[in-house]
Amino acid sequence: MLEYPCLTPDPNLAAAIYLPYYAGIDGLKYLFGPEVNSSFRHGLDLFHYLAHVDSPSIWGKNLGHDHFLVMARPAWDFSQPLSNDPPIFGTSFLELPEFYNVTALTFEARAYPWQEQGIPYPTSFHPPNLGFFESWLNRVRKSRRSTLMLFAGGGGISANPNVRRSIRLECENVTGMNPNGTGYSKFCDFVDCSNGICEHDPIKFMKPMLQSTFCLQPPGDTPTRRSTFDGILAGCIPVFFEEISAKKQYGWHLPEEEYEDFSVFIPKEDVVFKGVRILDVLMNIPRGEIRRKREKVLEMMGRVMYRKHGSSLGLRSKKDAFDIAIEGTLQRIKSRTQEIIASHRLE
Repeated sequence: MLEYPCLTPDPNLAAAIYLPYYAGIDGLKYLFGPEVNSSFRHGLDLFHYLAHVDSPSIWGKNLGHDHFLVMARPAWDFSQPLSNDPPIFGTSFLELPEFYNVTALTFEARAYPWQEQGIPYPTSFHPPNLGFFESWLNRVRKSRRSTLMLFAGGGGISANPNVRRSIRLECENVTGMNPNGTGYSKFCDFVDCSNGICEHDPIKFMKPMLQSTFCLQPPGDTPTRRSTFDGILAGCIPVFFEEISAKKQYGWHLPEEEYEDFSVFIPKEDVVFKGVRILDVLMNIPRGEIRRKREKVLEMMGRVMYRKHGSSLGLRSKKDAFDIAIEGTLQRIKSRTQEIIASHRLE
């Protein structure tokens, strides 16, 4: 934010006000720490500071409609109903009436978002300059895709029917199949990232992604995955199984009307209960269409990566995930504040 070119120290001149509040870190004591039974209080200290201590007139001008913040966890972790007794996992930050008007940028929004907007997960790729980014782009474009499909993740070991289990079983079943004549050396690759073993070792999954045509992105504990953005940065065409995994999340960065151009959608119910084989669906996609989808993925790459802090002017001339998030936030706040002004005139 401090590198953003249009900052002003005067809140009266500002179109929007950024709250440098680390909601995910401050929420840890309510999620896992000593105040787990007081999770309904998460955010009340912040509200008191904004509305009564810092500069009450700034908050009172639009009652928070012109404020925004980043919440580095899924919105579900901040959406525990205030009435829950005993509390379930999560805090009630987004359920507090005091913050209904604030725009929250989260890695995963709820299915009925009013306050929040989904933004891409940060990956391990933060280029410092335009040359570095273009060099990576060329590497991705020229990478030999010897594997048809890849799943990098955990889960799927339960006996209960679920899409991750179906993917793992199908991957095991097709491993012994002969791919001769298909253009691939193998049909399926599985990178086991259980227990967080891939979190700080991106080579474990990025190298296989660079070698794969399709990256399977099934939902897990929640619908979205960081792997979606790792895959895009590797030029790997995403295969989704729920619309809430991306299409209904990241409209600012990945427009809904373009999903058919860069991804594949297979309903998870078809895979789990109707016997649809992912292999058959993907093998039936013409090579020309695959090339077009991959080119679109490469086109999307700049929109979902966060360039490095202090990056070159050349790279900053291209919009990255940060720029698009701020642009969307400003437009959203402008629309809401204009509605407030119009309603006051009617009164």
